[in-house]
Amino acid sequence: MATKQTESRERSNDPAAPRQIALALQGGGMHGAFTWGVLDRLLEDKRLAIEGVSATSAGAMNGAVLAYGLLKGGESGAREALHDFWHAVAESAERYNPLRWVPWLKGSHSFGLDHSPLYAFADMMLRMFSPYQFNPHNLNPLREVLERHVDFVALRKACPILLYLCATNVETGKIRLFTGEDVCADAVLASACVPTLFQAVTIAGEHYWDGGYMGNPAIYPLIYHCKTRDVVIVHINPLVRPGVPVTAADILNRISEISFNSSLMREMRAIAFVTDLIQQGKFARDEMKEMLIHSIRSDAAMCELSVSSKYNADWDFLCELRDNGRKEADAWLAQHYADIGQRSSIDIREEFL
Repeated sequence: MATKQTESRERSNDPAAPRQIALALQGGGMHGAFTWGVLDRLLEDKRLAIEGVSATSAGAMNGAVLAYGLLKGGESGAREALHDFWHAVAESAERYNPLRWVPWLKGSHSFGLDHSPLYAFADMMLRMFSPYQFNPHNLNPLREVLERHVDFVALRKACPILLYLCATNVETGKIRLFTGEDVCADAVLASACVPTLFQAVTIAGEHYWDGGYMGNPAIYPLIYHCKTRDVVIVHINPLVRPGVPVTAADILNRISEISFNSSLMREMRAIAFVTDLIQQGKFARDEMKEMLIHSIRSDAAMCELSVSSKYNADWDFLCELRDNGRKEADAWLAQHYADIGQRSSIDIREEFL
């Protein structure tokens, strides 16, 4: 179903009208602040119109806040909503941090230099005890922050974009997409439910973990339901990490990165296959949809971050991630804005096959 924004754009023949895109937002803990920066820059530009968002984990939080901000105040409202949400995340983390009065434990929060003993210790403990042991009451500070910054009732009534939130069914291993009337705080928390950190989220008798295991994020709902052919993927997990990890922490981190990129890799192979068939004339262009894929990422910067920094909600650190996201989005706009609606700005085969 087309949104009001989509319908108004369809009626316009103005060549200067914003170009439609769909966004695919990856998850990655507090590294999701990079995506905040990307969204902030894209919204600031005003030459783009977001038709749909498919998002996972931290991407789902960004997606829900983005949608509600657009509903309340357009692009400027969305930028303000994202800023306020991430600032509240930092405040909540500081409030619930039991070692906040021990400054020497915090280490350096500079971008690429986060080696804090606090976060390394937290990462180690999460590998030894389950959330059913260390958090038997299932407390989740993100719930309060999310519900304070997103009116899900209003969002379900009049969501200005097509919104798809990905979660993984614990028992079946299947992907679950929450959209339309199913979008709620529990759906976002299910999409962001890291099983070593939170107890599984139960919705209508089904149990869910982080959506990244089966769709990080899922591209197919954007293909099926959005009119635009342009999908901009905002990456958090590096596709390429030079060198072979040798420490236990680095090995586990790379396994996690590969696992959380695997579903995206599979979908990109399918898109490349269909694109080849269309370009070879085996399918008419009105029979199959030729997707145009774009990518905003910063593998080099993300590779510099320690795995434990995904738990680091220090405001200065989040702002540095945001600034890096803005920089990468700005470079993408400068280099590839003209590609929107015309061609993919990445070589899918080279990047994913």
